[in-house]
Amino acid sequence: MAKNQKINVQDIEIAVVTIKGQDYISLTDIAKSKEGDGRAADIIKNWIRNRGTIEFIGTWEQWYNPGFKVVEFDHFRMNAGLTSFVLSPGKWVEKTNAIGIIVKSGRYGGTYAHKDIAFEFCSAISPIFKLYLIKEFQRLKEDEQKQLGWDIRRNLAKINYRIHTDAIKNNLIPEILLPEQISHIYASEADLLNVALLGMTAKEWRDTNSSLKGNMRDYATIDQLVCLSNMESLNAVLIEEGQSQAERIKKLNQIAISQMRILTDDQSTKRLEGK
Repeated sequence: MAKNQKINVQDIEIAVVTIKGQDYISLTDIAKSKEGDGRAADIIKNWIRNRGTIEFIGTWEQWYNPGFKVVEFDHFRMNAGLTSFVLSPGKWVEKTNAIGIIVKSGRYGGTYAHKDIAFEFCSAISPIFKLYLIKEFQRLKEDEQKQLGWDIRRNLAKINYRIHTDAIKNNLIPEILLPEQISHIYASEADLLNVALLGMTAKEWRDTNSSLKGNMRDYATIDQLVCLSNMESLNAVLIEEGQSQAERIKKLNQIAISQMRILTDDQSTKRLEGK
């Protein structure tokens, strides 16, 4: 999406359009600084038909445009200087597939050129005007960098605000286990995982939720089930390493806390839940 801006150079408004991260400056507006609106198009045509101009913009295209048609460029270069030779920006773009010059219609219409080419065009119009143009263009870029800095700070402020408001998710994040829970020997490895993630054994859950059918995992969220699946694999590795239940439950609890924090922010698991 193009971004349109204006800079003021010696009381002349010059349009600047940014397309795909590249800045293009209005040659039409620059030409107006010399002889007004009436002859702007003629000034650009006279400039582009010059051999030196064709060689400059043709070389620029060969540097930056893989799709540039060199054969057509050579044809224009050989005919440049002949009294019968006529060339317009539109014809140059059409025949050579150039990207350094753009012809636009509508509100911001006119002939635009990449800043490199626009500065070269300005040299033919007025070297002094070129200096002022470069100065104002640099000022525009500096202002954009300042705005970018402000945007970054605003976004950081939003992130910090979200960190605070997301505290409501804490009910999904496992609690750090108490020392007596860590030292307790659980009857099954399944309950080891239940306690590490959900803070209670299957029996404790049933006693607390006697009116519900099924087991505690039937009522777990998608995030919790994903975390449990990961923890089962990790627990198998820890068992092979010969770690005790007390060591494993402490590590698994830390892993559960870390993974649940990530999963509660993961949009893919929310889509699985239909949220």
